[in-house]
Amino acid sequence: MNPPAIVWFRRDLRLSDLPMLLEARAHAPEAVAVFVLDDALCRPSGAARTAFLAGCLRALDADLDGRLLLLAGDPAHVIPTLASQLGAGSVHVSADFGPYGATRDRNTERTLAALAEPVPLVRTGSAYAVSPGRLHTKAGGPYRVFTPFRRAWLEHGWHSPAATGPETLRWVDPANIPGRISLADAAMQLGEGWSGAQLPAPGEAAARRRWAAFRADTGPADGGVTEYHDLRDRPDLDATSRLSPYLKFGCLHPRTVLHDLRHRNDPGATTLRTEFAWRDFYADVLHHRPDTARQNFNAKFDAIEYDTGPDADAAFTAWCAGRTGYPIVDAGMRQLAAEGWMHNRLRMIVASFLTKDLHVPWWRGARYFMTQLVDGDLASNQHGWQWTAGCGTDAAPYFRVFNPVTQGERFDPTGDFVRRWVPELRGIRGKAVHQPWRLASYPELFAHDADYPPPIVEHGEQRAIALARYGRL
Repeated sequence: MNPPAIVWFRRDLRLSDLPMLLEARAHAPEAVAVFVLDDALCRPSGAARTAFLAGCLRALDADLDGRLLLLAGDPAHVIPTLASQLGAGSVHVSADFGPYGATRDRNTERTLAALAEPVPLVRTGSAYAVSPGRLHTKAGGPYRVFTPFRRAWLEHGWHSPAATGPETLRWVDPANIPGRISLADAAMQLGEGWSGAQLPAPGEAAARRRWAAFRADTGPADGGVTEYHDLRDRPDLDATSRLSPYLKFGCLHPRTVLHDLRHRNDPGATTLRTEFAWRDFYADVLHHRPDTARQNFNAKFDAIEYDTGPDADAAFTAWCAGRTGYPIVDAGMRQLAAEGWMHNRLRMIVASFLTKDLHVPWWRGARYFMTQLVDGDLASNQHGWQWTAGCGTDAAPYFRVFNPVTQGERFDPTGDFVRRWVPELRGIRGKAVHQPWRLASYPELFAHDADYPPPIVEHGEQRAIALARYGRL
C-alpha cells in the first residue's frame, strides 16, 4: 500500500478549487491534513487576524469531518518529524511567495530531503491567479508599473477552477498522532473568543456565500458587482465585496471569482477584475524585491525628512485612536478598530494624512495596519502604503496630498459614514460634519460632553511642508 501523503494547509483553508489535492491524490490515495501554528506568523498578526484564523480552522476541520491535525512549532522541524512518524511519501503545499513563507518552505524542503527516507515537498498552485515570477517584461525583467503588468496578466490568463472537494482524498484520522493540539486549545491560543473587532463569518462556506451574493447583486445593501465601478469609493455604502479576509486565508481563490466573471465585461466586473490584478502585481513586486517589505521601493525616497520625537509620537497616537480632529480620518481609524477592516478609499486617505500631514514614516502606519487588519496581507499592505507615500511602484505623483475635508465631502457626501463612527458629531447634519470647526456653534458643541478634538494640524500648512520636503529630494 502506498504511504500516505501530507497535505499542509497554510493560506488555502478550503477544499474546493484546491489543485494541491489533485497532486496529492496522484501520489497517494489517502492523506493527513495538517495546519501548523507557527509563532513566527501568529505573534505579529494581531488579535483580529488570529481570531478569524481560528474560526477558519474550525470551519475547515468541520469540512474534513473532524480530521484536521493541528500541530505547533517551527514547520521546518514539525513537518519533517510528522513525515517520519507517518512514513509519508510526499508533502503537498500551495506555493508561498512571501519573504518568510518562501524561506520557511526552503528550510522545510532541505530537512525533508535529509531524512533517512527523503520526502519531496511538492508545490502546486498558489494564492494568486497568476503566481509571482510568472510574468516578465519584454526585456526579461519584473514589472515595475501596474498598467503594463495588467495587460500581460490579462493576456496570460489563469486556469479554470480545480474540481476538488472533501471527497478528493481519504483523510487519515489524526487522533493518535503525537503532538496533536486540540481545536479548542488552538482556538484559545489564537483568541477565537476575542471580543474586539466585529469579525466576518469565517470559513469557505461563508466566503462562497459572500461572493455569490455580491456576484448576484443581492448581498450588500447598496450594490454588488454591477454597481461596483460606480460605488466602490463610497465608504458610507456597503458596496464592496468584503472578500479580502477570505482571500487572505484562501477560503476563496481569486481564480474562482475570475472564472465566474469570465463572460462579463461590464464596468463593474472589469473594475473588480482589475483589483485582482493589483493584488497579483503587489505580490509579484514583493517576490522580486523582498526588501520592500520594510524599505522604500524607490531608494531616492530614503532621504525624505520625517518628523521624530515626542510630538511625532503624540501625533501617531492620535491618528491610531481616531482623534486627529479630521472627521473622515478619525471615522476610518475607528472603523479599523471596530471591524478589523477599513474601506480602501479610507486606507488611502488615512495613509496620506499620516505621511503627508503628520510627516510620520509610512512603515509606522503599515506596521500598525498589520496588527489590526483581518485581511492584513504583507504585499498589498506595504505597497499600498508606499504608493500613497509616493515611494513605491508606478509613477504615483508624490505631490498628490489628499485633502481630508474634500475627500470626506466627495466620498461621504451626506456625512453618514462619519456620523456612524464618530458619535460626537452625530448632532451635525449633512456634509458640514466634515468641517465642524467652521460651525458657529462649534465652541458650544465641544465645550463639555462631546469631547471631539480640534484639528491637530492645519492641512494647508502641512501640505506645503510635505511638498517642500519632497521637492528637496
